[in-house]
Amino acid sequence: MVTLSVVIPVKNEAENIAPLVAEIRAALETLVAYEIVYVDDGSTDDTVARIRALADGTDRLRVVRHKASCGQSTAVRSCVKAARGRWIATLDGDGQNDPADIPALWQLAAAEPAGTRLLLAGHRARRKDTAIKRVSSRIANRVRAFLLSDSTPDSGCGLKLFERETFLELPYFSHMHRFLPALVLRAGGRVVSVKVNHRPRGQGVSNYGTFDRLWVGISDLAGVMWLQRRAKVPVILGDSE
Repeated sequence: MVTLSVVIPVKNEAENIAPLVAEIRAALETLVAYEIVYVDDGSTDDTVARIRALADGTDRLRVVRHKASCGQSTAVRSCVKAARGRWIATLDGDGQNDPADIPALWQLAAAEPAGTRLLLAGHRARRKDTAIKRVSSRIANRVRAFLLSDSTPDSGCGLKLFERETFLELPYFSHMHRFLPALVLRAGGRVVSVKVNHRPRGQGVSNYGTFDRLWVGISDLAGVMWLQRRAKVPVILGDSE
């Protein structure tokens, strides 16, 4: 039985596969029944071959493949749909998120009853990115927090932990992964930010540009505000009420 699924979207991250898998296994091996599910989002290098080479004779390391790149949110959704665990931990595939932080988040999640709408969101207090990335992210987080009131200092951190069922109930759209805190709050859930480690990229080159994210983020922000205004969270009464 799998309790925790670690899901990782990747595109052309071949050299980062083995180190990250080793770190996940070291962090979780004695903690919880887990699996690792990669989604290869249209890689043109040998990312898939590197993942398959690490199979240990069990089905605890799997890969779902997209024929063509569909973007990070779609990749995460494919991964979550394929996952078998009640709980999902997400990581970026570039090695900047530290798997050693997952146990602390898991301890908080493990005490929650089934059906909880809880999102544990990593907060990269000391980011290991370029100056322009840090500044643009800080501005984006402040604007987003002001407009969406999502109570999250770092919604872009790839390390998050949530229930599979909760995620699949959320509205799906491209780039939704940047707005998970606001979407969970909209569904009547709660969000807890946890400070986590952040590291320089291991190998390879980022698939995202600063201005790409800026222009897409503006239109998505307007869409999420529209969703918030139309949210209804019913209170279900028992048979005797």
